[in-house]
Amino acid sequence: MLKTKIINNVIEINISRPEVKNALNSELINILLNELNEIKNNISLKVLVFKSEDGVFSSGADLNWLRDVNHLTYEELYDDSLNFVKLLNKINNFPIPVISIVDGAAIGGGAGIALCSDIIIASEKAVFGISELQYGIIPAAIVPIVKKRIGETKAREYLLTGERINAEKALQIGMINYVKSIDEIEEFADKLISKLSKNAPLATKELRQMIRQVDNYKDEELDKYIAKTIADLRISDEGKEGINAFLEKRKAGWH
Repeated sequence: MLKTKIINNVIEINISRPEVKNALNSELINILLNELNEIKNNISLKVLVFKSEDGVFSSGADLNWLRDVNHLTYEELYDDSLNFVKLLNKINNFPIPVISIVDGAAIGGGAGIALCSDIIIASEKAVFGISELQYGIIPAAIVPIVKKRIGETKAREYLLTGERINAEKALQIGMINYVKSIDEIEEFADKLISKLSKNAPLATKELRQMIRQVDNYKDEELDKYIAKTIADLRISDEGKEGINAFLEKRKAGWH
C-alpha cells in the first residue's frame, strides 16, 4: 500500500496500490497519517517526496471504499471525512519542504495530496481532475487548497466543471511548478532536492509557516510577527552560524 525509503536526508513515500490505480481508501489514509506522524520530528530529514507507481499518481477514491461508506452512520462518515482533512493539513503544515512527482492521473483526493505540496513536478502525461460534483458530493477538503493555489477565478471554473487539466494547462494556471518528460523528471527532481537540502532547517520551517500564516495578520500585528520572526532566527544558533559562515566565506554547518 505504501513504500517508504530514506536516502540521505530525503524521505520518499510511494503510493503503491497498482490493482486499483493507487486509489485512496480509509486504510491508506490512516497509514499515510501514521507515517507522517512518525517522521515529522525526525530532525535529520530535509525533504519529503510523494510519488506513485505504474504511471498513475492516484485515481481518487477506491470504488470499494465508496460502496462501504454508503453503509456508514453519519458519525462514522464524519470521522472518515475528518481523517482525510487531517491528512491534507498534515502535508500542508509539514515541517520540511514537500515535493510531489506526478505521473499520470491525479484525481480527487489524489490531486489534493499533490496540491498540498510546496512544489509539484509533473510528467507530460499528468492529468488533474476534481469532479466530485458528478457524484452528488463536493471536494470540500480540497476547495481551500485549490483556491489558494490557482486563485478564485480559475478555482470556480475547474471546481464547478470538473474539467480534466493536462500538465501544460496546469502549469499555465499555476496549479503546478514544472512539466518534465518522464526521462528527465527524476534527474530534475534530484537537483531540486539537493538545493532544498542545503538550506537551514529551522529557517526553512519558519518560512513555510510564515507563507501559510502571513495573511492571518493585520497591519501592526503583521509588523510584530515579522519582526519577532527575524529576531528569533538571528539570535538562534542556526542564524548565527549561517551569518558567520557567509562572512567567513565557508559552508555553514547546520545541526
